[in-house]
Amino acid sequence: MLRSLIMTLLLSAAPAQAQQLRETGLELVLLADASGSIDAQELAFQRQGYAEALTDPMVLDAIESSIYGSIAVTYVEWATNTAQVVDWTIIAGPDSATAFADALMTTPQRAFGRNAIGTALMEGMRLITDNDIRAPRAVIDFSGDSIRNSSGPNISTARAAVLEAGITINALPILRPEDGRRAGSNLEAEYQERIIGGPGAFMVTAESRATFAEAVRRKLFLEIAGHTPQSFDFAKLDPD
Repeated sequence: MLRSLIMTLLLSAAPAQAQQLRETGLELVLLADASGSIDAQELAFQRQGYAEALTDPMVLDAIESSIYGSIAVTYVEWATNTAQVVDWTIIAGPDSATAFADALMTTPQRAFGRNAIGTALMEGMRLITDNDIRAPRAVIDFSGDSIRNSSGPNISTARAAVLEAGITINALPILRPEDGRRAGSNLEAEYQERIIGGPGAFMVTAESRATFAEAVRRKLFLEIAGHTPQSFDFAKLDPD
């Protein structure tokens, strides 16, 4: 009798739990570098770039034109202690995008330490698999200025786990002028080979501070619209 009662309660609770799921078109983890190679000024610059991109008319149009008319986004900074800066937010227009951007620009830094790319990828996967959101696509948007992995699981193991979970990893390598173009090319090649993966995976490079915000804007547009750099001509949007 008791067992039957428990089963009845569990079955009756299941529909209620299902109703609590938020449905949207894309789950997007913005995984930004906050390790020791990124100083406070660069950290603020990165956040500003993402805040501007998410509130950009081109990106908002891509969101509003999608089949669900919304996406779910969270901003995470990675280092030894990878930390969620802005919680999962459903962005469906200018108001929700602005609220996300405001939270991003006013939340103190929470991640500190050395490079831990494997840990960062695993945390991105956890945030997607453990949330209350259901979407047909899930993407980790990984950005960083190196390929070093000083602690935590190795990159290949973490990457394989993320891809096995059906999550796409895109990348935004950040080139440092003092490293020179050759070093930058090496970083791009490493990210191409060791970071990105999954259906439609791609990479957009930020070659300098001057181009960082534009690289983020274009990358977010492509991720939201379901395009790749090879399949979309930005001249259609930026005729000048």
